[in-house]
Amino acid sequence: MADLPRFATAPSHVRALDFEHVLALVDYRAGRVQCLLPAAAAFWHQAAATGRLDTMPSALGARLLTAGLLTPTPAPAPWSPPVKARAAAASWGSAEHPAGTTRPDSTLTLAASAALAAVLAIKRAGSSRTALLRITSALRTAASTARRPATLHQANAAVLAVRRAGWHSPARTACLEESAAAVLLLATRRLAVTWCHGVAPDPVRLHAWVQTEDGTPAAEPPSTLAYTPALTIGARHQHRQL
Repeated sequence: MADLPRFATAPSHVRALDFEHVLALVDYRAGRVQCLLPAAAAFWHQAAATGRLDTMPSALGARLLTAGLLTPTPAPAPWSPPVKARAAAASWGSAEHPAGTTRPDSTLTLAASAALAAVLAIKRAGSSRTALLRITSALRTAASTARRPATLHQANAAVLAVRRAGWHSPARTACLEESAAAVLLLATRRLAVTWCHGVAPDPVRLHAWVQTEDGTPAAEPPSTLAYTPALTIGARHQHRQL
């Protein structure tokens, strides 16, 4: 195996969340997630504080470099420590959720269909490996046009309208597509919400949702509070740019 570079840093599109029992690394450019167990996570913490890669086991360092989660640098370039993520009670991979469906109001369905179609077109406009990057770029553009915060009622109505439109969509329509379309739909009315993408443990899983300026999730179950945001778009406290 070739010698590792002496120094490295984490690119801005990689976010790390520390759940104590596992460290989740989210690559928002490639749309991938890598998890490190505590022993490997300790080396990530050490490297983040020092910018040095030569203290890391070569196999681990090579894997992180190959995956694009670290990039070589000519000098030490320490990066931000992982976000301390919300712990979760052990569920052994199961949780209780309310069953059944509720039909949303049909007022915004036509505009919601157009917003959802736009998101699906953005996803298919290039390589699947960069689909998430294209979507987040579109969300940043949409967020820049908003002029006033959406109320919880307006945000709920937008999310539910997109979900209704999704019932008639032949393409995959899950939380990523729904939340992104809700942002675009509200942006057509110059209304702002915060788009959130987060991670929860036990098992490690991802979720995307929108919330109002005061942090209230729109049309989401209480279980959404188990997710720690790794990336937010559209809020004043927006994380660093990708």
